[in-house]
Amino acid sequence: MIPTFVITLREGVEASLIVGIIAAFLVKEGRRDALRQMWAGVGIAVALCAAVGVGLDIVGEELPQRQQEELETIVGLIAVGTITYMIVWMTRHSRGIKGALEGEAASALALGSAMALVAMAFLAVLREGFETSVFLLAAFQNSADTTAAGGGAVLGLLAAVAIGVGLYRGGVRIDLAKFFRLTGLVLVFVAAGLLASVAHTAHEAGWISSFQGEAVSLRWLVHPGTVSESLLTGMLGLRAAPTQIEAALYLAYAVPMALFVLWPRGGRPVRRRGGRQAGAGAAQNPA
Repeated sequence: MIPTFVITLREGVEASLIVGIIAAFLVKEGRRDALRQMWAGVGIAVALCAAVGVGLDIVGEELPQRQQEELETIVGLIAVGTITYMIVWMTRHSRGIKGALEGEAASALALGSAMALVAMAFLAVLREGFETSVFLLAAFQNSADTTAAGGGAVLGLLAAVAIGVGLYRGGVRIDLAKFFRLTGLVLVFVAAGLLASVAHTAHEAGWISSFQGEAVSLRWLVHPGTVSESLLTGMLGLRAAPTQIEAALYLAYAVPMALFVLWPRGGRPVRRRGGRQAGAGAAQNPA
């Protein structure tokens, strides 16, 4: 439940932030007529992403067992790669993301193209949605309780929408840099757990046969079927009895990535195109 909650929360907040800024600019410029087109584009993007996720899941279920393991391995690797890119990019740019988005929106309006903003919203939701579809598919394949995983995804999405509406209306002010750093740290361990699962499915598919002995027993900490197992596996990706290759991949990914996310960075403001500065502080009303 926790991995799917964090995934949809983080991706949803990013998409909501983009859509909220664009909606605010359209209202400010008196182009409310374009809002309907923007929301239609957002809806189409969401539908396309859902179709991709459902299609991949259906294809996977129709395959023989070994090919299912191969597909799960490939999807898991794609998910880990995409999560890694997202963590790295957001860690480097989170302080100036709001200012950068406002600058892009202002540039589009300066060119007199409201449709450019509509396309920007569509592509932003499409990109975040595709990423989320792959993440969720891998998370569901890695989850023992798909009902809880689905509930976490829905709750994360609802929370992201609520935060997005609050940011748009000015009733919610959060430090986006800290928000993305915290969720990025959680996703580091989610990705590390997915990478360990990739090693498991690759073994089941016959792609990996070495280093399958038990590396360490965590049964004293991760009790199967308990709430603590859900928390530790969900947040830290820990398993009761990881194999040698699973443990090695987990540590090789989690340690350097966690250090990268937590490494102190300077708070220099990012200059926007108009010469004004976008600070790294709390998010303010874009309207």
